[in-house]
Amino acid sequence: MKPLKFFDYIHVDEYSSTPKYLQLTNSILSAIEAGKIQKDYLLPSINELSYELEISRDTAEKGYKYLKKIGVVGSVPGKGYYIISTDFRRTLKIFLLFNKLSAHKKIIYDAFIKALGDHVAVDFYIYNNDFNLFKKLLSNNKEEYSHYVIIPHFMEGHDHVHEVINLIPKEKLVMLDKLVPGVSGEYAAVYENFENDIYNALEQAREQLSKYHTIKIIMPKRSYYPVEILKGFYRFCQQYAFTSKVINQILTEEIGAGEVYINLMEDDLVTLVERIINLKLKLGRDVGVISYNETPLKKIILNGITTISTDFREMGEMTAKLILDNSKAHLEVPFHLTLRASL
Repeated sequence: MKPLKFFDYIHVDEYSSTPKYLQLTNSILSAIEAGKIQKDYLLPSINELSYELEISRDTAEKGYKYLKKIGVVGSVPGKGYYIISTDFRRTLKIFLLFNKLSAHKKIIYDAFIKALGDHVAVDFYIYNNDFNLFKKLLSNNKEEYSHYVIIPHFMEGHDHVHEVINLIPKEKLVMLDKLVPGVSGEYAAVYENFENDIYNALEQAREQLSKYHTIKIIMPKRSYYPVEILKGFYRFCQQYAFTSKVINQILTEEIGAGEVYINLMEDDLVTLVERIINLKLKLGRDVGVISYNETPLKKIILNGITTISTDFREMGEMTAKLILDNSKAHLEVPFHLTLRASL
């Protein structure tokens, strides 16, 4: 066994959403940068890593393969893995904090990581729309990150969000998806304009919407979705004389011909489609459906579900570019209507 000292520098956090193999590689790279691990150092075997860190052998091997890919680690059959180069410098270490995991959040994450490149460390956490957990994760991670990238969506407690975010040095802050009133100073942001986005998207669909008389939007009472979405929805319905209604619970709502439904939550889309089928209503003729947030599956369901959506891939790429360019710009993400058979 290697001396325990090596494992003093290697940390795998069970609460982090960063893949464990990346936590392993980031720890080793940090130890090299700090001068704790030198060139030619013989690393623990895969079995040792698996035992000491309580990770799978596949995870340990994937970590070493990643370090080989970026030219830091070499291997000799029968002898193991060792450090072949310490001549690198990671200037970026990023604290990434998402409100939840979902299909579209994965698109953002994948695009962001790919655009940053290999020589950047990212620690990834999820706070499940819980303000107290959000605050705790930030307070527990005060090590020297170059950037804090934050998506700020909460079920409750959001009145004090700006106070917590204002504790982050503004030169390190990147707001993602939403701007928070009260956050001061010059900082970077990639955001959605929720009110204008839904208004403009519905306006683009006016021809298809003209065969319906009522538009209903499904927004549960306890929702992290911004109220600006409702403002844009009401503005469109008033402007073009549609009857409008906000539904908190689709399971008990009466569904009739001539209505269009906009769902925000993915679970509500499943319930809505099941009910339309059971009522023997024709989707796209009797009843229309517009779903918030584009995902690959919506291209296929019932010959296609119409979506209104931010370009999540571009959101991730734009965020990475702000960081790489050290920019403090505020960039609005494109928002698209994709017409399909459901409307």
